[in-house]
Amino acid sequence: MIMINIKDGESLDKALKRFKKKFEKTGVLRELRSRQAYEKKSVTRRTEVKKAVYIQGLNQEGTI
Repeated sequence: MIMINIKDGESLDKALKRFKKKFEKTGVLRELRSRQAYEKKSVTRRTEVKKAVYIQGLNQEGTI
């Protein structure tokens, strides 16, 4: 359970924004979406490799 302490004089919008950030960091929605459809381990591994290659390509472009 996520607990947010509202500070004195803090607006509800700011408190809600802090709650949303904490909730996003927990990864609950990401996990829920990944469980909606079963994905084989080989497919998961393949997508991770593709992401790594993409990120590595971005890093190499930035250094040139």
